[in-house]
Amino acid sequence: MGGLFVRKIAGAAGMTLQIQKMMPLLMHPVNARWKMGHFNPLLWTASVTNLLLAAFYGSCMYDLMTADAAFLPTIFIAILVIEAMVMLYYLMTFGEAKRGPAIALTQGKIPSSVVSRIVGRTVLLVSGAMTLFAARDLFYPGQIMSFIPHDDIYLEWVGALIHSPPEGSPEAEEYGMTAMLHLGDKFVSQLMAANLLLLCMYKFVSAFLIRYGSDGGGLVKSQILWKSQTIGGATILILVRLFTSAATSAGVDIRWPVMAIAYETFILGLHGFFF
Repeated sequence: MGGLFVRKIAGAAGMTLQIQKMMPLLMHPVNARWKMGHFNPLLWTASVTNLLLAAFYGSCMYDLMTADAAFLPTIFIAILVIEAMVMLYYLMTFGEAKRGPAIALTQGKIPSSVVSRIVGRTVLLVSGAMTLFAARDLFYPGQIMSFIPHDDIYLEWVGALIHSPPEGSPEAEEYGMTAMLHLGDKFVSQLMAANLLLLCMYKFVSAFLIRYGSDGGGLVKSQILWKSQTIGGATILILVRLFTSAATSAGVDIRWPVMAIAYETFILGLHGFFF
């Protein structure tokens, strides 16, 4: 079940990554204006994430070619790069964004303030922890973080100790010779981690890099991202919740991650749709 969990989350995170780009453009927010640069943070972040995801596929190309499975990833790379080039061309030729009339700022707000401190703290705690786990799974798969309770049980459940057993460990003696046979599982695990890291990048951009502005345009820019993140977070939350029983039976307690993701999704939805 752990392997199925990884595949489901990888697919949900990948779908959410694309929804993050498509939803604001297909379902145009009423108060968003292209000439005022409200979509620019989305396009800049999407361009960077496209290129990073293409680089990830490129780094795995040797293994994919060896397995005769490089056709689709090659198409993915081409599409991601072309899309990124189009968005970057638009941004480079955009010129100076028009500013709206200055508004009366609420108490404690200045033009250089972050849009929402509550969202910032929530993203820092929840997505910060998610970034730690995802970075480990991407760059150091199978490495046990001793300061995380029962991390070894989680890695065993998702199969990381089989496709990436730590050197000198009992798992390395047991699975070391057959680890190369599980490169597909390793690829899916790293793809899940890469997608989650890129989703966290969107959240950090919306929470910390966008400023409120004298005309309140920062709120519009952040809400464009928060609405999509709410839908994506809810999708991932539902999937993680479905695997709670299976994880518990294997000794993996994911109730705290479920509650953390639910809280972050609630905060993003509250500020994205109702503020």
